[in-house]
Formats: sequence, structure tokens, C-alpha cells
Amino acid sequence: MNSPHSPHNRLAIVALLFSSSLWGVIWYPLRWLDEAGMSAVWSSLVMYLVAAALVLPFLFKKNIFKANDSIDLLFLAIAAGITNIAFLVALTEGEVMRVMLLFYLSPIWSVLLSRWWLKEHLSKSAIAMLSIAMAGSLVMLWDASIGWPWPHGLADWLALMAGITFSINNVLSRKLADVSMAAKTGVIWWGVVLASILVLVWQQTPVPDVTMNVWIVAGLVGLIGIVVMTVTVLYGIARMPIYHSSVIMLFELVVAAIAAWALTNEVMSSHEWLGGSLIMLAAYGVAKSEA
Repeated sequence: MNSPHSPHNRLAIVALLFSSSLWGVIWYPLRWLDEAGMSAVWSSLVMYLVAAALVLPFLFKKNIFKANDSIDLLFLAIAAGITNIAFLVALTEGEVMRVMLLFYLSPIWSVLLSRWWLKEHLSKSAIAMLSIAMAGSLVMLWDASIGWPWPHGLADWLALMAGITFSINNVLSRKLADVSMAAKTGVIWWGVVLASILVLVWQQTPVPDVTMNVWIVAGLVGLIGIVVMTVTVLYGIARMPIYHSSVIMLFELVVAAIAAWALTNEVMSSHEWLGGSLIMLAAYGVAKSEA
């Protein structure tokens, strides 16, 4: 394993910080596109179609997938599609930090799914972090005028759904350890494309009546944003322990908080900050416990 101070390790850390920074501000071009007349689902279709087209020749290579992996790969594509559509729509419909923090309950769902699905041991520290995360979510969702802490509105529900399906995505990726990362990336990107098409057909959403510049921006976000974010995060994860990369990727929340403060007038209440801090603490604890 690389030394923490080796050039490869330092480059991996830089790659993860760069990827996290991009994920922390991805909501901004999405909102711009939404205000320009292109909904989040249409934006997702364009962005991921551009990215997925790049890996299409690779997916047709012989013997890239094993026959007994087909069901798991299908579920991986479905989980990835739901995750990305739900997350991106939530970012355009709700408060950025609230959506981000509810989504970051995903490490907790991953622990539970790994215990149930992969029969992995659930440690005492994992149980403690699960309790802290649940407490944080209850504090964050509390609204004295409504009563019982529960998701309020579409964005909250979509953020929670995205976190759960992202956990399914992670568990399946771990189960499909023998499948190359490039192949899994292609399956994930095409899963988002197909999910976007199904949602648009189900909603009977017409083609956006927008200028060519809007289409170009959406394509560039896919080509530069999605591809670069995916490549850099895969590079970083492949070169350091998962608990290190998971902790570093929490930097996304810091970037999202700064960007939301600088670019919007969104303000989180004190109890939302308290609940969010507990969720971050739990996510950090879960990542460290994997050491």
C-alpha cells in the first residue's frame, strides 16, 4: 500500500478533493438549466447520455461481463438511475444543504444493507453511529409547527430515497468486485440514461423549448462534469483504503455549504445545523470504523 506521503497518495487525495468540490457545486448549473427551461430530468438525460456514449464501445467487448452477474448488474443500473434522478431533482427543488445532509445518511444505510445482504458483521461502533445518525435526522427534520419529525416536501423524500438507493449501489458494487470499474461505470451511466427516459415518458414531458446554448451547456456539464467527477473519484478510491476516501469525500458538504451561502439566499436554521452535524459525525464514524 502507498505511504500516506507518497506522490501517488497525495495525487489520490487531490483527485478526491477535486471530485468532491465538483459534486458540491453540481446543483448550480442544474438550477441554471432548470431556470432556462430544461428540467432536472431532461438535464440528467443529456448529461449522462454524453458521458455514457463515451463508454458504449467498451461495453460491447467480449467477455466483459460474466453471465451470473447479469441480475446484479441490472439492479446496479436501476439503483444508479433512481439515485441520480432523485438526487438531482431534489437539488433543484429543495435547499442544497438540507438535501446534501439527508443524502449523507447513505453510509448508515450501507452498513445495514451490508449486514442483511452480504452477511457482514455489524460492530458496536456501527450501531452507535447508526443511533447518532438517526438522532441527527430526527433533529434536522423537526418542525414545531408540524410536530412529529418527518420529511417535509418532495425534496426531502427524494434526498432520502437517493441516499438509500446510493447505498444499494455501493453494496452491489462491492458484491461485483470482480467486474472492472470501467464496466460498472458504463452500466451506471446507462442506467441513469434509461431511468431518465422512463421518467420523461411516464410524465409525458415534451422536449424543452430552449436555445441551443442551453443544450450545449447541459452537454458540457456531462462531458466535463460527470466524466471528470467519475474518473477522479475512481482514481482516488482505487489508491487508498475506503475509510480514508469516505472521510475525504465529506469535503463535498463543506463546498456545498459555502456555495449555497455565496450563490443563494438559503439559510439553515440552528436545529438543522445541529442535526446535520450529527449526521456528518455519524458518516465520519462509519467511514473510520471500516479501518
